Amino acid sequence: MTDSFDEESYDLQDRQALRRVPGLSTELEDIGEVEYRQVRLERVVLAGVWTEGSIEDAERSMQELARLAETAGSVVLEGLIQRRDRPDPATYLGSGKARELRDAVLSTGADTVICDGELTPGQLRQLEDVVKVKVVDRTWLILDIFAQHASSREGKAQVSLAQMQYLLPRLRGWGESLSRQAGGRAGGATGGVGTRGPGETKIETDRRRIRAQMTKLRRELKEMEKARTTQRQSRRRSGTPAVAIAGYTNAGKSSLLNRLTGAGVLVEDSLFATLDPTVRRCTSPGGRDFTLADTVGFVRHLPHALVEAFRSTLEEVTSADLILHVVDGSDSAPEVQIAAVREVLNEIGAGGVRELIVINKADAADPELLSRLRRWEPDSVVISARTGEGLAQLLEVVEGYLPQGLVDVDVVIPYSRGDLVSRAHREGEGVHEEHTEAGTRLTAKVPEELSALLSAAAGPRPA
Repeated sequence: MTDSFDEESYDLQDRQALRRVPGLSTELEDIGEVEYRQVRLERVVLAGVWTEGSIEDAERSMQELARLAETAGSVVLEGLIQRRDRPDPATYLGSGKARELRDAVLSTGADTVICDGELTPGQLRQLEDVVKVKVVDRTWLILDIFAQHASSREGKAQVSLAQMQYLLPRLRGWGESLSRQAGGRAGGATGGVGTRGPGETKIETDRRRIRAQMTKLRRELKEMEKARTTQRQSRRRSGTPAVAIAGYTNAGKSSLLNRLTGAGVLVEDSLFATLDPTVRRCTSPGGRDFTLADTVGFVRHLPHALVEAFRSTLEEVTSADLILHVVDGSDSAPEVQIAAVREVLNEIGAGGVRELIVINKADAADPELLSRLRRWEPDSVVISARTGEGLAQLLEVVEGYLPQGLVDVDVVIPYSRGDLVSRAHREGEGVHEEHTEAGTRLTAKVPEELSALLSAAAGPRPA
C-alpha cells in the first residue's frame, strides 16, 4: 500500500471495505486499580472513517484513539477503519458497514463503540440503533478523560460546562420519558377529563435544568477568572517575565517543570494527566527570575467546547512572554503534533507569542528522526527531562528570550493619552502621578517596551 491514496485507483469494494488496524487490542492487560475497575471493564471497539492522507496517518489516528480509550479506563478489543470520501451523514460508517461493525461487536463481546470523530446527534442515535450498544465519539471520550482527571474546583467546573455544552443538543427521550407531559392537575390523583394541559416533556425539563446549571457554572467561572487575573497582574507588576510550557499531551511538560523547579507535579505516562495549571518561580543562569507555568496538554481535534471552557486557564499561555513548546521526540510523527498544537495556540489567541521548540525525550528518540526535526525546526533545543540532558542549554536559551526588566521613567503624558497612564498602573510599579498644565507627570518603573511608548508620547517636562 502506498503512502498516499489516489481517488481514481480504488475500486468500489476496496474503498468501502472496513480495514482492521493491527496492534490495538489491550484485552489481556492486568486490571488492578480497584477504583477504576468499573470503568475499565468497558470493552470497546474503535471505528474510524479515513477521508484523507495516507493509511499511516489513518492508523496513527486510531492508535491515538486507542490510547485515549485506555486512559479513560477501557479495554480495546478491535479497531476498524473505512475508506470514504466523507462520513456517512446517517450512520457515520455507511449502513452496510455499520452492520459489519455490529458483527465485530458481537464477535468480540464489546459493550461500547468509540468513533474517531465528532458525530452529530442523528449519527449517534442511528449508529446505536444498528450496533445495539453504546456509541461514544472522540469528543465525548476526551471530555470523559478530563472529567476523571479534574481535581480543582475550577477544573471540575470547566469540564462540567464543556460536557453540558456537548450534551444539550444530544439529549433524547428514552422509553416513557417521551410521554411524560402533563399540565394543570394531570399529575395528581384527582385529575380527570378537562384537567390535563400540554405541560412539559421530560426532555424539555432536562434541557431547562442543564441550561440553568450552565448559567450558574459560567457565573462561578467568571468569579474564579477574576482571582486568576488578579494573580497574573500581580506577577506582571513585579516585573517578573512569564514563561508557559505548552505542547501535545504526554510530551513531558510536567516532567520538565519538575526538573527545572522541583514543583512535584504529578507525572504519569497517561494522556491529560495535567489539567490545572501550576505556576512556579525559576531562575536563569544569569540570575534572572521568571515564572514557569505548566498547562493542559493539547491533542489533535481538541473539542472546541473544551477550549472555550478552559479559556481562562489557557490565558497563562496567551499572556506569557515566551512559550516553551514541548515536543515528544520519541513520537513517530512529531511534526503532526507540532501542527496540532500550533492550531490550538492560534485558536486561543496565542499565535503571536514568541515560541521556542523544546524536543523532549531525546534519550528515547531515533537519532535520524531527531536530525530531521532539527532541520525542520533549526532554532529548537533538544533535551531529556528524565535524564537532565540539555537542560542547562535550555535555560541559557530561555534567558536570551526573556524581556528586559523594569526601567525608570519620568515623563509628562498629554491628557489625551490616558490609556498609557492606565497601562503604566497595570504593568509598572512605584507609579506616582502629578497633574500639570501640559499633562500628567508620571514617575514609575515600567517595562522597556512601555517606556519607549511613554517617551514617544511625552511632552516637555516642567522646569
